Amino acid sequence: MKLSIENIYKFVNKEEILALHADTEKSLNQLHDKTGCGNDFLGWLNLPSSISENDIADIQTTADKLASLADFIIVIGIGGSYLGAKAVIEALSHSFDNFRTNKKHPTVMFAGQNMSEDYLHDLLETIKGKRVAAIVISKSGTTIEPAITFRLIKKYIDETYGAAAAERIVAITDKARGAMNTITKNNGYKMFVIPDDVGGRFSVLTPVGLLPVTVAGFDIKKLVQGAADMEKNTAANVPFDNNNACIYAAARNALLKKGKKVEILANFNPKLHSLAEWWKQLYGESEGKDGKGIFPASVDFTTDLHSLGQYIQDGERMLFETVLSVEQPKYRLTVPEDKENIDGLNFIAGKRINEVNKCAEQGTILAHIDGGVPNIHISIPTIDEYNVGQLIYFFEKACGISGYLLGVNPFDQPGVEAYKKNMFRLLKD
Repeated sequence: MKLSIENIYKFVNKEEILALHADTEKSLNQLHDKTGCGNDFLGWLNLPSSISENDIADIQTTADKLASLADFIIVIGIGGSYLGAKAVIEALSHSFDNFRTNKKHPTVMFAGQNMSEDYLHDLLETIKGKRVAAIVISKSGTTIEPAITFRLIKKYIDETYGAAAAERIVAITDKARGAMNTITKNNGYKMFVIPDDVGGRFSVLTPVGLLPVTVAGFDIKKLVQGAADMEKNTAANVPFDNNNACIYAAARNALLKKGKKVEILANFNPKLHSLAEWWKQLYGESEGKDGKGIFPASVDFTTDLHSLGQYIQDGERMLFETVLSVEQPKYRLTVPEDKENIDGLNFIAGKRINEVNKCAEQGTILAHIDGGVPNIHISIPTIDEYNVGQLIYFFEKACGISGYLLGVNPFDQPGVEAYKKNMFRLLKD
Protein backbone atom coordinates (compact mmCIF):
# COMPACT_ATOMS: atom_id res chain seq x y z
CA MET A 1 0.00 0.00 0.00
CA LYS A 2 1.25 3.48 -0.88
CA LEU A 3 0.19 6.79 0.66
CA SER A 4 0.85 10.23 -0.79
CA ILE A 5 -0.07 13.59 0.76
CA GLU A 6 1.86 15.68 -1.77
CA ASN A 7 -1.38 17.16 -3.11
CA ILE A 8 -2.36 18.77 0.18
CA TYR A 9 0.72 21.00 0.39
CA LYS A 10 -0.98 23.73 -1.64
CA PHE A 11 -3.42 24.01 1.26
CA VAL A 12 -1.37 22.85 4.27
CA ASN A 13 2.39 23.33 4.24
CA LYS A 14 4.88 20.74 5.44
CA GLU A 15 5.66 22.72 8.56
CA GLU A 16 2.03 22.48 9.65
CA ILE A 17 2.17 18.71 9.20
CA LEU A 18 5.45 18.54 11.12
CA ALA A 19 3.87 20.60 13.89
CA LEU A 20 1.57 17.63 14.52
CA HIS A 21 4.46 15.17 14.52
CA ALA A 22 4.90 15.03 18.31
CA ASP A 23 1.16 14.87 19.08
CA THR A 24 0.67 12.15 16.47
CA GLU A 25 3.43 9.99 17.91
CA LYS A 26 2.00 10.64 21.39
CA SER A 27 -1.38 9.40 20.17
CA LEU A 28 0.24 6.32 18.63
CA ASN A 29 1.98 5.58 21.92
CA GLN A 30 -1.25 6.11 23.86
CA LEU A 31 -2.79 3.33 21.78
CA HIS A 32 0.07 0.93 22.42
CA ASP A 33 0.55 1.89 26.07
CA LYS A 34 -3.22 1.78 26.62
CA THR A 35 -3.16 5.14 28.38
CA GLY A 36 -5.78 6.92 26.25
CA CYS A 37 -9.57 7.08 26.44
CA GLY A 38 -11.38 3.84 25.69
CA ASN A 39 -8.28 1.75 26.36
CA ASP A 40 -10.46 -1.21 27.35
CA PHE A 41 -11.47 -1.53 23.66
CA LEU A 42 -8.06 -2.00 22.09
CA GLY A 43 -8.27 -5.72 21.41
CA TRP A 44 -8.13 -5.03 17.68
CA LEU A 45 -4.68 -3.43 17.97
CA ASN A 46 -2.65 -6.66 17.95
CA LEU A 47 -5.43 -8.88 16.70
CA PRO A 48 -4.01 -9.82 13.26
CA SER A 49 -0.73 -11.15 14.67
CA SER A 50 -2.55 -13.07 17.41
CA ILE A 51 -4.92 -15.06 15.19
CA SER A 52 -3.75 -18.65 15.31
CA GLU A 53 -3.83 -21.48 12.80
CA ASN A 54 -6.34 -23.20 15.07
CA ASP A 55 -8.60 -20.14 14.97
CA ILE A 56 -8.54 -20.14 11.17
CA ALA A 57 -9.04 -23.92 11.00
CA ASP A 58 -12.10 -23.71 13.26
CA ILE A 59 -13.61 -20.98 11.10
CA GLN A 60 -12.84 -22.92 7.91
CA THR A 61 -14.39 -26.13 9.28
CA THR A 62 -17.55 -24.28 10.29
CA ALA A 63 -17.76 -22.50 6.94
CA ASP A 64 -17.35 -25.79 5.07
CA LYS A 65 -20.15 -27.38 7.08
CA LEU A 66 -22.51 -24.47 6.43
CA ALA A 67 -21.62 -24.55 2.74
CA SER A 68 -22.43 -28.27 2.60
CA LEU A 69 -25.88 -27.60 4.05
CA ALA A 70 -26.96 -24.40 2.31
CA ASP A 71 -26.90 -22.51 -0.97
CA PHE A 72 -27.98 -19.27 0.75
CA ILE A 73 -26.41 -18.14 4.01
CA ILE A 74 -27.99 -15.16 5.73
CA VAL A 75 -25.66 -13.00 7.81
CA ILE A 76 -27.72 -11.18 10.43
CA GLY A 77 -26.15 -8.10 12.00
CA ILE A 78 -26.00 -4.33 11.95
CA GLY A 79 -23.21 -1.75 11.88
CA GLY A 80 -19.82 -3.35 12.37
CA SER A 81 -21.50 -6.73 12.63
CA TYR A 82 -22.14 -6.74 8.90
CA LEU A 83 -20.40 -3.82 7.16
CA GLY A 84 -16.89 -5.25 7.39
CA ALA A 85 -17.86 -8.65 6.03
CA LYS A 86 -19.91 -7.05 3.26
CA ALA A 87 -16.99 -4.78 2.35
CA VAL A 88 -14.54 -7.65 2.02
CA ILE A 89 -16.93 -9.99 0.20
CA GLU A 90 -18.01 -7.33 -2.28
CA ALA A 91 -14.41 -6.27 -2.96
CA LEU A 92 -13.32 -9.82 -3.71
CA SER A 93 -16.40 -11.17 -5.50
CA HIS A 94 -17.32 -11.31 -9.18
CA SER A 95 -19.24 -8.11 -9.92
CA PHE A 96 -22.33 -10.11 -10.96
CA ASP A 97 -21.88 -13.00 -8.57
CA ASN A 98 -25.56 -13.32 -7.69
CA PHE A 99 -26.45 -13.90 -11.35
CA ARG A 100 -23.99 -16.73 -11.94
CA THR A 101 -25.24 -20.30 -12.08
CA ASN A 102 -21.87 -22.05 -11.74
CA LYS A 103 -21.03 -20.77 -8.27
CA LYS A 104 -18.78 -22.94 -6.12
CA HIS A 105 -19.78 -21.29 -2.84
CA PRO A 106 -23.04 -20.25 -1.17
CA THR A 107 -24.60 -16.87 -1.78
CA VAL A 108 -24.13 -14.66 1.27
CA MET A 109 -27.13 -12.46 2.01
CA PHE A 110 -27.28 -9.70 4.61
CA ALA A 111 -30.17 -8.93 6.90
CA GLY A 112 -30.77 -7.31 10.27
CA GLN A 113 -29.26 -4.02 9.12
CA ASN A 114 -32.70 -2.43 8.73
CA MET A 115 -36.34 -2.86 9.80
CA SER A 116 -37.96 -2.56 6.39
CA GLU A 117 -40.97 -4.85 6.29
CA ASP A 118 -40.74 -5.07 2.50
CA TYR A 119 -37.05 -6.00 2.63
CA LEU A 120 -37.70 -8.79 5.11
CA HIS A 121 -40.74 -10.02 3.16
CA ASP A 122 -38.66 -10.14 -0.01
CA LEU A 123 -35.89 -11.98 1.81
CA LEU A 124 -38.26 -14.66 3.11
CA GLU A 125 -39.86 -14.97 -0.31
CA THR A 126 -36.46 -15.41 -1.95
CA ILE A 127 -35.25 -18.16 0.38
CA LYS A 128 -38.48 -20.14 0.30
CA GLY A 129 -37.73 -23.64 -0.97
CA LYS A 130 -33.98 -23.00 -0.96
CA ARG A 131 -31.31 -24.64 1.21
CA VAL A 132 -30.71 -22.01 3.91
CA ALA A 133 -28.43 -21.41 6.90
CA ALA A 134 -27.77 -18.36 9.05
CA ILE A 135 -24.95 -16.60 10.88
CA VAL A 136 -26.31 -14.31 13.59
CA ILE A 137 -23.95 -11.68 14.98
CA SER A 138 -24.86 -9.82 18.14
CA LYS A 139 -23.00 -9.26 21.40
CA SER A 140 -26.18 -8.70 23.36
CA GLY A 141 -28.89 -10.29 21.28
CA THR A 142 -31.21 -7.39 22.09
CA THR A 143 -30.28 -4.84 19.41
CA ILE A 144 -33.67 -4.47 17.81
CA GLU A 145 -32.85 -4.65 14.08
CA PRO A 146 -30.94 -7.97 14.13
CA ALA A 147 -33.11 -9.34 16.98
CA ILE A 148 -36.33 -8.95 14.97
CA THR A 149 -34.68 -10.39 11.86
CA PHE A 150 -33.28 -13.33 13.79
CA ARG A 151 -36.74 -14.12 15.13
CA LEU A 152 -38.04 -14.33 11.56
CA ILE A 153 -35.13 -16.38 10.18
CA LYS A 154 -35.01 -18.68 13.21
CA LYS A 155 -38.74 -19.36 12.85
CA TYR A 156 -38.28 -20.17 9.16
CA ILE A 157 -35.32 -22.51 9.76
CA ASP A 158 -37.00 -24.20 12.74
CA GLU A 159 -40.20 -24.84 10.77
CA THR A 160 -38.33 -25.99 7.67
CA TYR A 161 -35.70 -28.27 9.21
CA GLY A 162 -37.15 -29.31 12.56
CA ALA A 163 -34.63 -31.20 14.71
CA ALA A 164 -31.86 -30.45 12.20
CA ALA A 165 -32.35 -26.68 12.47
CA ALA A 166 -29.63 -26.14 15.07
CA GLU A 167 -26.79 -27.21 12.78
CA ARG A 168 -27.83 -24.52 10.30
CA ILE A 169 -27.40 -21.61 12.70
CA VAL A 170 -24.07 -20.25 13.94
CA ALA A 171 -23.99 -17.49 16.55
CA ILE A 172 -21.19 -14.97 17.04
CA THR A 173 -21.78 -13.35 20.40
CA ASP A 174 -20.51 -12.60 23.90
CA LYS A 175 -18.63 -15.44 25.54
CA ALA A 176 -20.62 -15.52 28.78
CA ARG A 177 -23.60 -13.18 28.93
CA GLY A 178 -26.47 -11.65 27.02
CA ALA A 179 -29.65 -12.86 25.39
CA MET A 180 -27.88 -14.26 22.32
CA ASN A 181 -25.49 -16.25 24.46
CA THR A 182 -28.47 -17.77 26.28
CA ILE A 183 -30.34 -18.51 23.03
CA THR A 184 -27.21 -20.13 21.60
CA LYS A 185 -26.70 -22.42 24.58
CA ASN A 186 -30.39 -23.31 24.84
CA ASN A 187 -30.51 -24.34 21.18
CA GLY A 188 -27.08 -25.94 20.86
CA TYR A 189 -25.80 -23.62 18.13
CA LYS A 190 -22.14 -23.53 17.17
CA MET A 191 -20.75 -20.37 18.79
CA PHE A 192 -17.86 -18.02 18.12
CA VAL A 193 -16.92 -15.28 20.57
CA ILE A 194 -16.79 -11.54 19.98
CA PRO A 195 -13.89 -10.42 22.21
CA ASP A 196 -14.95 -8.11 25.04
CA ASP A 197 -12.26 -5.61 24.08
CA VAL A 198 -13.16 -5.29 20.39
CA GLY A 199 -15.93 -2.91 19.36
CA GLY A 200 -18.19 -3.69 16.42
CA ARG A 201 -16.63 -1.33 13.90
CA PHE A 202 -13.17 -2.79 14.66
CA SER A 203 -14.34 -6.42 14.49
CA VAL A 204 -13.73 -7.35 10.84
CA LEU A 205 -10.74 -9.53 11.73
CA THR A 206 -12.65 -11.48 14.40
CA PRO A 207 -15.11 -14.26 13.49
CA VAL A 208 -17.62 -11.44 12.91
CA GLY A 209 -15.99 -10.79 9.55
CA LEU A 210 -13.85 -13.87 9.03
CA LEU A 211 -16.65 -16.47 9.08
CA PRO A 212 -18.88 -14.80 6.44
CA VAL A 213 -15.81 -14.09 4.27
CA THR A 214 -14.76 -17.75 4.49
CA VAL A 215 -18.29 -18.95 3.69
CA ALA A 216 -18.15 -16.78 0.56
CA GLY A 217 -15.07 -18.70 -0.56
CA PHE A 218 -12.18 -16.37 0.18
CA ASP A 219 -8.80 -17.00 1.80
CA ILE A 220 -8.82 -15.45 5.26
CA LYS A 221 -5.23 -16.51 5.88
CA LYS A 222 -4.15 -14.02 3.21
CA LEU A 223 -6.55 -11.40 4.56
CA VAL A 224 -5.12 -11.78 8.06
CA GLN A 225 -1.54 -11.77 6.73
CA GLY A 226 -2.11 -8.46 4.98
CA ALA A 227 -3.47 -6.99 8.20
CA ALA A 228 -0.62 -8.47 10.25
CA ASP A 229 1.97 -6.91 7.94
CA MET A 230 0.24 -3.54 8.25
CA GLU A 231 0.14 -4.00 12.03
CA LYS A 232 3.93 -4.38 11.93
CA ASN A 233 4.40 -1.44 9.55
CA THR A 234 2.37 0.93 11.74
CA ALA A 235 3.67 -0.21 15.14
CA ALA A 236 4.78 2.13 17.90
CA ASN A 237 8.46 1.67 17.00
CA VAL A 238 7.94 2.81 13.38
CA PRO A 239 8.99 6.48 13.01
CA PHE A 240 6.45 9.06 11.90
CA ASP A 241 7.96 9.52 8.43
CA ASN A 242 7.62 5.79 7.69
CA ASN A 243 4.32 5.20 9.48
CA ASN A 244 1.46 5.64 7.03
CA ALA A 245 -1.19 5.51 9.75
CA CYS A 246 0.47 8.45 11.52
CA ILE A 247 0.91 10.43 8.30
CA TYR A 248 -2.73 9.94 7.27
CA ALA A 249 -4.02 10.87 10.74
CA ALA A 250 -1.84 13.98 10.87
CA ALA A 251 -2.80 15.08 7.35
CA ARG A 252 -6.52 14.75 8.12
CA ASN A 253 -6.24 16.78 11.29
CA ALA A 254 -4.04 19.44 9.69
CA LEU A 255 -6.69 19.89 6.99
CA LEU A 256 -9.40 20.10 9.65
CA LYS A 257 -7.51 22.98 11.27
CA LYS A 258 -7.79 24.72 7.88
CA GLY A 259 -11.56 24.39 7.92
CA LYS A 260 -11.79 21.22 5.83
CA LYS A 261 -14.53 19.51 7.82
CA VAL A 262 -15.66 16.90 5.29
CA GLU A 263 -13.55 14.02 3.97
CA ILE A 264 -14.74 12.32 0.81
CA LEU A 265 -13.37 8.83 0.18
CA ALA A 266 -13.38 8.41 -3.59
CA ASN A 267 -12.74 5.24 -5.55
CA PHE A 268 -12.66 4.41 -9.24
CA ASN A 269 -13.59 0.76 -8.80
CA PRO A 270 -17.18 -0.20 -7.87
CA LYS A 271 -15.94 -3.24 -5.95
CA LEU A 272 -14.80 -0.82 -3.24
CA HIS A 273 -18.22 0.74 -2.66
CA SER A 274 -18.97 -1.24 0.52
CA LEU A 275 -15.43 -0.74 1.80
CA ALA A 276 -16.25 2.97 1.76
CA GLU A 277 -19.48 2.26 3.64
CA TRP A 278 -17.47 0.44 6.33
CA TRP A 279 -14.95 3.31 6.40
CA LYS A 280 -17.77 5.82 6.94
CA GLN A 281 -18.99 3.95 9.99
CA LEU A 282 -15.46 3.53 11.32
CA TYR A 283 -14.64 7.23 11.18
CA GLY A 284 -18.12 8.67 11.74
CA GLU A 285 -18.81 6.62 14.86
CA SER A 286 -15.27 7.00 16.19
CA GLU A 287 -14.73 10.73 15.68
CA GLY A 288 -18.17 12.29 15.59
CA LYS A 289 -18.72 13.29 19.21
CA ASP A 290 -18.30 16.18 21.64
CA GLY A 291 -19.13 18.58 18.81
CA LYS A 292 -16.00 17.48 16.95
CA GLY A 293 -14.98 15.30 14.04
CA ILE A 294 -14.48 15.21 10.28
CA PHE A 295 -17.67 14.23 8.47
CA PRO A 296 -16.99 11.09 6.36
CA ALA A 297 -18.63 10.83 2.95
CA SER A 298 -17.90 8.71 -0.11
CA VAL A 299 -18.33 8.69 -3.86
CA ASP A 300 -17.98 6.10 -6.63
CA PHE A 301 -16.16 7.59 -9.60
CA THR A 302 -16.52 8.02 -12.47
CA THR A 303 -20.24 7.46 -11.79
CA ASP A 304 -20.61 10.26 -9.26
CA LEU A 305 -18.57 12.69 -11.33
CA HIS A 306 -21.81 13.14 -13.24
CA SER A 307 -23.70 14.13 -10.08
CA LEU A 308 -21.81 14.98 -6.88
CA GLY A 309 -18.76 15.82 -8.99
CA GLN A 310 -20.26 19.24 -9.63
CA TYR A 311 -20.42 20.05 -5.92
CA ILE A 312 -16.92 18.70 -5.24
CA GLN A 313 -15.53 20.79 -8.08
CA ASP A 314 -17.46 23.99 -7.50
CA GLY A 315 -19.30 23.96 -4.17
CA GLU A 316 -18.38 25.23 -0.72
CA ARG A 317 -14.69 24.70 -0.01
CA MET A 318 -15.02 22.86 3.29
CA LEU A 319 -13.97 19.44 2.03
CA PHE A 320 -10.96 17.36 1.12
CA GLU A 321 -10.69 14.16 -0.86
CA THR A 322 -8.96 10.85 -0.23
CA VAL A 323 -8.69 8.80 -3.40
CA LEU A 324 -8.46 5.04 -2.97
CA SER A 325 -6.77 3.76 -6.11
CA VAL A 326 -6.19 0.28 -7.55
CA GLU A 327 -3.12 0.03 -9.77
CA GLN A 328 -4.04 -3.08 -11.78
CA PRO A 329 -7.39 -4.77 -12.43
CA LYS A 330 -7.73 -8.54 -12.43
CA TYR A 331 -8.64 -8.80 -16.10
CA ARG A 332 -7.64 -7.15 -19.37
CA LEU A 333 -10.12 -5.49 -21.72
CA THR A 334 -9.43 -3.03 -24.55
CA VAL A 335 -11.51 -0.43 -26.35
CA PRO A 336 -12.58 -1.85 -29.74
CA GLU A 337 -12.19 0.06 -32.99
CA ASP A 338 -15.35 1.01 -34.85
CA LYS A 339 -15.24 1.51 -38.64
CA GLU A 340 -17.86 4.26 -38.65
CA ASN A 341 -16.35 6.08 -35.65
CA ILE A 342 -19.50 8.13 -35.21
CA ASP A 343 -18.65 8.77 -31.55
CA GLY A 344 -15.15 9.95 -32.53
CA LEU A 345 -13.44 7.64 -30.07
CA ASN A 346 -11.21 5.65 -32.40
CA PHE A 347 -8.25 7.62 -31.06
CA ILE A 348 -8.45 5.46 -27.92
CA ALA A 349 -9.10 2.18 -29.76
CA GLY A 350 -6.74 -0.52 -28.52
CA LYS A 351 -6.17 1.15 -25.17
CA ARG A 352 -7.03 -0.79 -22.03
CA ILE A 353 -10.19 0.26 -20.22
CA ASN A 354 -8.00 0.62 -17.14
CA GLU A 355 -5.80 3.15 -18.94
CA VAL A 356 -8.86 5.26 -19.71
CA ASN A 357 -10.02 4.90 -16.09
CA LYS A 358 -6.58 5.95 -14.82
CA CYS A 359 -6.61 9.04 -17.04
CA ALA A 360 -10.03 9.88 -15.61
CA GLU A 361 -8.62 9.43 -12.10
CA GLN A 362 -5.62 11.67 -12.71
CA GLY A 363 -7.70 14.23 -14.57
CA THR A 364 -10.18 14.34 -11.68
CA ILE A 365 -7.47 14.80 -9.08
CA LEU A 366 -5.92 17.67 -11.03
CA ALA A 367 -9.30 19.33 -11.59
CA HIS A 368 -10.30 19.06 -7.95
CA ILE A 369 -6.96 20.41 -6.70
CA ASP A 370 -7.33 23.34 -9.11
CA GLY A 371 -10.85 23.77 -7.74
CA GLY A 372 -9.58 24.08 -4.17
CA VAL A 373 -9.94 20.49 -2.95
CA PRO A 374 -6.89 19.01 -1.16
CA ASN A 375 -6.16 15.42 -2.17
CA ILE A 376 -4.73 12.46 -0.26
CA HIS A 377 -3.89 9.44 -2.41
CA ILE A 378 -3.88 5.81 -1.27
CA SER A 379 -3.09 3.02 -3.71
CA ILE A 380 -2.94 -0.76 -3.61
CA PRO A 381 -1.44 -2.99 -6.34
CA THR A 382 -4.66 -4.95 -6.93
CA ILE A 383 -7.81 -6.04 -5.12
CA ASP A 384 -7.14 -9.32 -3.36
CA GLU A 385 -7.34 -10.70 0.18
CA TYR A 386 -3.88 -9.52 1.18
CA ASN A 387 -4.35 -5.92 0.05
CA VAL A 388 -7.85 -5.64 1.48
CA GLY A 389 -6.47 -6.91 4.80
CA GLN A 390 -3.83 -4.18 4.68
CA LEU A 391 -6.43 -1.48 4.03
CA ILE A 392 -8.66 -2.62 6.87
CA TYR A 393 -5.93 -2.49 9.48
CA PHE A 394 -4.46 0.74 8.08
CA PHE A 395 -7.78 2.56 8.38
CA GLU A 396 -8.41 1.14 11.87
CA LYS A 397 -4.99 2.19 13.16
CA ALA A 398 -5.18 5.66 11.63
CA CYS A 399 -8.66 6.08 13.08
CA GLY A 400 -7.47 5.43 16.62
CA ILE A 401 -4.60 7.89 16.22
CA SER A 402 -6.80 10.52 14.59
CA GLY A 403 -9.42 10.25 17.32
CA TYR A 404 -6.84 10.92 20.00
CA LEU A 405 -5.51 13.88 18.00
CA LEU A 406 -9.05 15.27 17.96
CA GLY A 407 -9.31 14.86 21.71
CA VAL A 408 -12.20 12.38 21.69
CA ASN A 409 -12.67 8.79 22.80
CA PRO A 410 -12.62 6.95 19.45
CA PHE A 411 -13.96 3.74 20.96
CA ASP A 412 -17.35 4.67 22.38
CA GLN A 413 -20.58 5.70 20.67
CA PRO A 414 -22.91 7.41 23.15
CA GLY A 415 -24.91 9.12 20.42
CA VAL A 416 -26.02 5.81 18.91
CA GLU A 417 -28.32 5.21 21.88
CA ALA A 418 -30.34 8.44 21.46
CA TYR A 419 -32.72 7.18 18.78
CA LYS A 420 -33.26 3.89 20.62
CA LYS A 421 -34.60 5.61 23.74
CA ASN A 422 -37.15 7.52 21.68
CA MET A 423 -38.07 4.46 19.61
CA PHE A 424 -38.74 2.25 22.62
CA ARG A 425 -40.73 5.01 24.33
CA LEU A 426 -42.89 5.36 21.22
CA LEU A 427 -43.34 1.57 20.94
CA LYS A 428 -44.61 1.43 24.52
CA ASP A 429 -47.06 4.31 24.10
